[in-house]
Amino acid sequence: MSAENCIDTTRCPCPCLPKVTLEQAVIDLVESIALQENALSHILCAESRKMDAAMKLDGLDLCKLLEVNDSATNMVHAVANLELVLKDKLEFVSNNLYYPPVDAAAK
Repeated sequence: MSAENCIDTTRCPCPCLPKVTLEQAVIDLVESIALQENALSHILCAESRKMDAAMKLDGLDLCKLLEVNDSATNMVHAVANLELVLKDKLEFVSNNLYYPPVDAAAK
């Protein structure tokens, strides 16, 4: 990464970060939320497969089946909590965007 594309680090010795436009920053934020949503969907799918596999096991007693169910329930609750965090992130991004005033001459 070239020095002219980086934020000035003379005051704060932070890693060299690329300069990005506001539009690219918003795209990156929304994309990161979408990737996290995708990961959560894979987790829920894995929980479903785990429950299916447990139901097909021979000799699985009710106690063990309830343990598997509790594990899946806990994961679903954790995913639901993360969904709320992602919703808040998305609302924060959309509510805090800066829209420059439209120049009357540009109309």
